[in-house]
Amino acid sequence: MIYSLIFLFIFLFGIIIGSFLNVVIFRMNTGLSIHKGRSKCMTCSHKLSWYELIPIFSYIFLNGKCRKCKTKISKQYLIIELLTGSIFVLIGIHFLEVLIISPLIFIFLFIFFSLLFSILIVISVYDLRHKIIPNNLVYIFDFFAFLLLFVNYHTVFPLFQIPSIFSFLSGPIIATPFAIISLISKEKWMGFGDAKLILGIGWMLGLAFGITSIILSFWLGAIIGLLLILFKKRVGMKTEIPLAPFLAISSIIVFLFSLDLFYLSLLFNF
Repeated sequence: MIYSLIFLFIFLFGIIIGSFLNVVIFRMNTGLSIHKGRSKCMTCSHKLSWYELIPIFSYIFLNGKCRKCKTKISKQYLIIELLTGSIFVLIGIHFLEVLIISPLIFIFLFIFFSLLFSILIVISVYDLRHKIIPNNLVYIFDFFAFLLLFVNYHTVFPLFQIPSIFSFLSGPIIATPFAIISLISKEKWMGFGDAKLILGIGWMLGLAFGITSIILSFWLGAIIGLLLILFKKRVGMKTEIPLAPFLAISSIIVFLFSLDLFYLSLLFNF
């Protein structure tokens, strides 16, 4: 019973954070303050009341429309809130054994990975909307992913550690080929922002799981690309498809399920 209440709280916390992530996504690089100013309808500028800002429930209560001008509210609000809440719950489940042994360490790991995955969500949606990865966000992600090198979170009782040289190099080893591709093609084949994001993913997951994550992201991208070509008339072979969402999805999947498609963890022994 107690764990059910904990995960319910985690989900509610997640959808609140998801609501904030939507604000970041919509206001970033628009000149609007992310943390100041009341939320308002983007069509009629109607300032939203408190009961119009309750994650998920307000969207359902308002039938997905602005209360004043009746303009449809973007489904992105609902999707990101549900997605963030669900991912937070999965993070909690992933560290369930840690929760049983040490709630304090669980809280630390939960907050750390919730932060990392929240940044990935913002980067992914922003890349989908604008076809660009914000430098400030990817640098923050890389910084916290680098700090993660000093935490051994693969054990039931995580401890701080001195990372090996392979751990330090995991990010650069995975990211360097993509950085070279970006530079040679002058970012026509791949944006340099993708390489910087891959750097952080390599540090976060390690060399073995990082490689699996990158390969999985290309598989997912290829599948979605083919589906778009088949079912959408305006999509062709030259259509630009952002890579960041697939990098984020694959890294979350690999982390949550310890997915090692090619048993590389046995080869690299970490």
